[in-house]
Amino acid sequence: MITVAIAEDHQALIDGIISYLEYEEDIRIVGHANDGASLLKIVRHKQPKVVICDIRMPKMDGIIATRQLKKEFPHIKVLAFTMYDQAEAIRQMLEAGATGYILKNSPLKVVLEAIRTLYDNKSYYDAKLNIEQVSKNSSKSILSRREKEILALIAQRKTSQEIADLLFISKSTIDTHRKNMIQKLSLKGANELLGYAIEQKYAF
Repeated sequence: MITVAIAEDHQALIDGIISYLEYEEDIRIVGHANDGASLLKIVRHKQPKVVICDIRMPKMDGIIATRQLKKEFPHIKVLAFTMYDQAEAIRQMLEAGATGYILKNSPLKVVLEAIRTLYDNKSYYDAKLNIEQVSKNSSKSILSRREKEILALIAQRKTSQEIADLLFISKSTIDTHRKNMIQKLSLKGANELLGYAIEQKYAF
């Protein structure tokens, strides 16, 4: 039995996926959430085989949730289910541990196919995505993976202490990362870093 949990901030999409999958004899939905923090609670309790995860969600986005989920349960497969087709969003989600990535405008039969593919320990990518180009461009990034993770949280207007609490590291480490990003990006201070983060969210 392929047990599945879903994290998506639009309940109508969750309901649609559940309705589509409920008659599949080899699949069972064990929980669903509208934010990343609630997803982690479900995963810790139910330990599904596959998690369908949006990127943009309140409280904790899908990238951070995926990274934490894979840290605690490396055997669980994560399928990104999102509207973002930008190379950087894809790269971040794959680096976080997702082994599948599909777009929300895909037919529901693609979701079903992706679930079964991931369960078989294979990767699955939406046909509309250029995964080779994502891999080719990943080495050109100025910021480290951790810095991009922090930048995404800055874009949500979280304080250094809030970011530290989410990432389980010290506030002073976050402050150091902020200073390093300001220097790398040739920005003039914290306000410019916030503006940059908001402008580039999920596409930087």
